[in-house]
Amino acid sequence: MQTPPVLPTTTAEAALANSNFNDSGTVISESHSQLNDKTDKEVVEEIEVKFEEGDSANPLNWKRAYRWYITLLAGLLGINATFASSAPSGIVPEMIEYFGFSHEVGVLTIALFVGGYCVGPLVWGPVSENIGRKIPLIISFTAYTGFTIGCALSRNTASILIFRFLSGMFSASALVISGALMGDIWDPSTRGKALSVFTLAPFAGPSLGPTVSGFMAVSGVSWRWVYWVMTIFAGACLVLIIFTLPETFKPIILQTRAKQLRKDTGDNRYFAPIEKTRKPLKETAIGVVTKPFIVFASEPMLIALTLYMSFIYGVVYLLFEAYPIVFGFGHHFNAGISGLMFLPIPLGGLFAVLGYIYYWNPRYAKLCKEHAPNPVPPEARLHQAIIAAPIFAGAFFWFGWTSYPSVSFWAPMMAGGPLGFSIVWIFLGLFSYIIDTYLFVAASALAANTVMRSLFGAGFPLFATQMYDKLTPRWASTLLGFLALIMMPIPLVLYKFGPRLREKSKFAPKNRSGGHH
Repeated sequence: MQTPPVLPTTTAEAALANSNFNDSGTVISESHSQLNDKTDKEVVEEIEVKFEEGDSANPLNWKRAYRWYITLLAGLLGINATFASSAPSGIVPEMIEYFGFSHEVGVLTIALFVGGYCVGPLVWGPVSENIGRKIPLIISFTAYTGFTIGCALSRNTASILIFRFLSGMFSASALVISGALMGDIWDPSTRGKALSVFTLAPFAGPSLGPTVSGFMAVSGVSWRWVYWVMTIFAGACLVLIIFTLPETFKPIILQTRAKQLRKDTGDNRYFAPIEKTRKPLKETAIGVVTKPFIVFASEPMLIALTLYMSFIYGVVYLLFEAYPIVFGFGHHFNAGISGLMFLPIPLGGLFAVLGYIYYWNPRYAKLCKEHAPNPVPPEARLHQAIIAAPIFAGAFFWFGWTSYPSVSFWAPMMAGGPLGFSIVWIFLGLFSYIIDTYLFVAASALAANTVMRSLFGAGFPLFATQMYDKLTPRWASTLLGFLALIMMPIPLVLYKFGPRLREKSKFAPKNRSGGHH
């Protein structure tokens, strides 16, 4: 049963959808290409290389355990990249002391890294579709490890800020390509579980950063050691990529096979589809940089969803400044214990993943059967976001109004549970909705979404401290809660009016079943 593809941030599925490449497992086929349009007789036979039925080289046919290993490795790469984004938050005071810069510049070490996520996806998406997944990951993680060493050895403000931006830009490959790996190795009917595990990574990583760096700051080691730990983590991931990650992009696997056949047989008629359809990298890059913004600007649905998701993403990074104020100044915790206060966020996310696997996933599979042979309307993806939206808003009122120093620290800390839970449900639902709605331009829609989210993620921490100082944690959190309430109806409005909006859309496929269930 084919359902629309679901993957978080990738340009792969769109490429597969648009190519004439058949990955269903057909044997090598022959096509006739005409050399001379004047005559029918001068014909050369070309032999197209395809996967055979049950072909062991097709990633979809690899052993299940092996595919789960690749899924967990993809998740680890995502945790690595996002852990590195927030890790310096625990050592900002030590860096201020060493470099002599202001608190705002200290926060830039986080903001510029996330700012690198704005540029990275636009680079790594097209590259991974031209040369496969493995080589770009090796190149980017080698550079990312090198730039993190640069951070550890920095002697002045300019160098650490430049190295942090470049680290973010190169580590973004993990976010883009890891999502593409999911589409390569799981078919749509089994992708849900793998995707839900993978979605946890971008929220688990940032929550672990302050805990690790906080305890390192308390233990008295130099601030440089936080960057050395990040270097070791990135280097370990690089070793795993080199030695344990296979190439998973089907067109590239077929290209390798075609080259091998040409070499072994001396017969140059063998070709892989990508060798015919591949555009020059420059042309692809220009398209990838401009197309997301064209799609974004002409789609009100996408603008609304992206605004909501960007706000949520920005708030996650804002909390790295808010938590030290509530728990550090309010409850007099050291940086290590303050970092521990983040742990309910990934724990809540874990419960959300379990809820997705055991409730939403089977429910969606049932809808697939009901709607067969038509695809399930994308609006079915919005149910979990509709439920999670009020929980997300409520978590801020809970956090804000229990943040008095006189109230037990357990109260604001536990607000992180529903916060993490609701974020994962909202993101899983809305990511899936974007992909189901914009099928063939899903890659562009998600690239625009990633760039906007990263801008918010980079911008929010810059005003967080002033906001929480001036308004107090109570009113600052209340303001965020009210903003979340204002945006709460977005999934509901799309659920109600989505079919009508899709009819008018320039980019959403029209031949889908509409309505609700």
